[in-house]
Amino acid sequence: MSVLGKYTVIISVSLSMALLVTACNDSKASQCQRLIDVINKGSDLIDKNKGQQVTTSLQLSKDLEAVTKDIQGMKLKDPKLQEFQSRFAKVFEIFSQSIAKASNALNSAKTAKASSEGRVKIQKARGDIDTALTAAANAAKQSDALVSQVNKYCSQSQ
Repeated sequence: MSVLGKYTVIISVSLSMALLVTACNDSKASQCQRLIDVINKGSDLIDKNKGQQVTTSLQLSKDLEAVTKDIQGMKLKDPKLQEFQSRFAKVFEIFSQSIAKASNALNSAKTAKASSEGRVKIQKARGDIDTALTAAANAAKQSDALVSQVNKYCSQSQ
């Protein structure tokens, strides 16, 4: 093997090792980006499905449950990001449960018969919807505050 060939192999191996080390380095910035990407996925689902029908809302609830699991399953090393991860998982869990509860209540109200029992069913559904919407509104406020905190934390120098 020529001297030039040896150096080419050494340079290629060194470059490959450097790229591998860099790729394996789970920096704060890359962890932030992964967390933000999953959060944006959930937020986009909510924005896209606002005001949809009951069946769509039930699917949204399932989709948000999947986002919750995605958030929970992230392997973040940064302790502060782990805290944000836990808090966002709780927020999306509340969104999912609230939307499911409101959808089920709305479906119940739609199937109520025109009778005194039906009126009771509608009243209960209205209460369940109000409770679910209040929980979702509170979760949205928490989410907004968390987004601000994550953005602030992730924009700080490494």
